Amino acid sequence: MQPSGVTTDVVHGGPWEGRPAAQQPEWRDHAAYHESCRTLESAAPLVPAEEIRHLRRSLAELLATGALLLQLGDCAESLYECTPHHTAHKLQVVDRLGNRLSELTGRRVLRVGRMGGQFAKPRSRPTEQHGTQVIPAFRGHMINSELATPHTRQPDPRRMVWAYEASAAVQRAMRAHRRGDRDGPWSSHEALVVDYESRLVRRDPDTDELYLTSTHLPWAGERTRRPEQAQVALLSAVANPVGCKLGPNATADDVVRVCAALDPRREPGRLVLIPRMGHHRIRQTLPPLVRAVANAGHPVVWLSDPMHGNTVTTGLGLKTRHLTDVITEALRFRDILDGLRQHAAGLHLEVAADDVTECVGAGVENEDGLHRHYTTLCDPRLNAGQATELIEAWTKGTAAVRS
Repeated sequence: MQPSGVTTDVVHGGPWEGRPAAQQPEWRDHAAYHESCRTLESAAPLVPAEEIRHLRRSLAELLATGALLLQLGDCAESLYECTPHHTAHKLQVVDRLGNRLSELTGRRVLRVGRMGGQFAKPRSRPTEQHGTQVIPAFRGHMINSELATPHTRQPDPRRMVWAYEASAAVQRAMRAHRRGDRDGPWSSHEALVVDYESRLVRRDPDTDELYLTSTHLPWAGERTRRPEQAQVALLSAVANPVGCKLGPNATADDVVRVCAALDPRREPGRLVLIPRMGHHRIRQTLPPLVRAVANAGHPVVWLSDPMHGNTVTTGLGLKTRHLTDVITEALRFRDILDGLRQHAAGLHLEVAADDVTECVGAGVENEDGLHRHYTTLCDPRLNAGQATELIEAWTKGTAAVRS
């Protein structure tokens, strides 16, 4: 069933057409490509314009009132975990952590899940070694399978339709769970696959604005944030609130350029900037970016992603993160923003609903404990207990961790 107030006008073409796009699957020669694209073009919006406008107003209020934002969920969603049971479990964790942050700070907390569409992942290498074979890397369930064979790792455009159907099920559950709660939870994902996202852009006949109806809050990643790329061009064209990840190599000029593309009218609630620097580098790399954005007059929501810059690989080849490093980056982010008289609005975290053992700390004493329950499809996630410890440290700002 379509949500009420949906927009139905399909958009053919846009400023993203013909732009270079990094991290795209090579599937246009697949027999199912054109039919899959047509299916998405004729599909109902996953989220209506009114919900998107609601979140954007809430983000503007956040800047005016000092409220907070907590964005969390899986690194990569599984098509097999979009059932009502799985979604309810994930939403319980979102609420639990959001309520804890509100309780500790006394502030309103907007809650946004990395769910309802987080099915595609950028990768630093196009291939992986499995035994004696070199095969394509896993790119998320929208693109290929996590099963490590040459056949299952081939990109399949039919997976876009499967991802749409799974997202629709998650969005229905989220909408029922929200029941008018203005604080969410709302949905978000990286707007990575242009073939998918562009075919879910719709024009609101009442306002003539374009909306990306695949999610409430799409973001551009560190690898796809260049203004000349298709992903930024697409996000620049739509009226959603949008995010942008910033890695440790981002310069002040880079950030001002992407802000000009994504927030040309300098509107509160439009743009969320999400630094992911690493705890060793954030003190040097973040302050000039914050100053440049402030001097350019962009009223952005600053959100810390303390996960992605702190990934390490164990001696046995497992990716992990140490909770102490994650906490340290989050605290340094907050202190930098406070020192520059900008609002440190919250945290962007990869958190599992299950009690996984993918990061070291808070019950996972060392790397030997990672094997107990390591189930991520891509990057290591915190469990709810570890995320709670991070939130508690972030609100208290203990000198022992920050030093």
